[in-house]
Amino acid sequence: MNLPASLFGMAWHGVSLALAAPVLYQVWRRAPWARLKDPAQLNLLLGLAVTLALAWSMRAGIKPGLDLHLLGAMLAVLCLGARLALVAMALALTAITLTGVQDWQAWPLNFLVMAVAPALVAHGIQRWVARHLPEHFFVFVFVVGFAGSAVILVFQGVIACAVMAFAGVYEPGFLIDDYLPYLLMMGFSEAWLSGALVTLMVVYRPEWVAAFDDRRYLLNK
Repeated sequence: MNLPASLFGMAWHGVSLALAAPVLYQVWRRAPWARLKDPAQLNLLLGLAVTLALAWSMRAGIKPGLDLHLLGAMLAVLCLGARLALVAMALALTAITLTGVQDWQAWPLNFLVMAVAPALVAHGIQRWVARHLPEHFFVFVFVVGFAGSAVILVFQGVIACAVMAFAGVYEPGFLIDDYLPYLLMMGFSEAWLSGALVTLMVVYRPEWVAAFDDRRYLLNK
């Protein structure tokens, strides 16, 4: 869900910038940039950024801000880790802004809603599954890759709806009745596409999935 700048006042954009700036600073300081010295990892990050930009550009909606499109946050976090995933999503958001799909004023707000919040929850789901569920290939693929992707998309949509309701853009009842049901259906599409991509990469290019460890999920299973 892309949030247009025209729906929010300057106070919202100012607060969003104040919140996004320290996140970007921490990413700049603590992201594992050394990994990008490997051309394969750099190409993976740039490829994901382009893929996300295309996915976020191909959208359908009923009213401004109420768009439906794939998110790809769980895929990015599993492949790159949370911090580099934020780099890829920031690049994707910048790309759709440069092409006119999104407004510059709304970049910080969309970065928080479309990138930071989903990446944090995706990272949390990954860690929770690793800690509490069996270390098995199918657990990683189906629980994290498939189910986790759907949860992240729905979560991101709920956060965006909460922001718009709190800002007075739309009535909560309208969002619950006329938007959230379609968002739940999009969750299935997100699950199947992201889950399928994670499965293919784990099988054929496991080095592209930073969260996957052959010794942990396949050895002696």
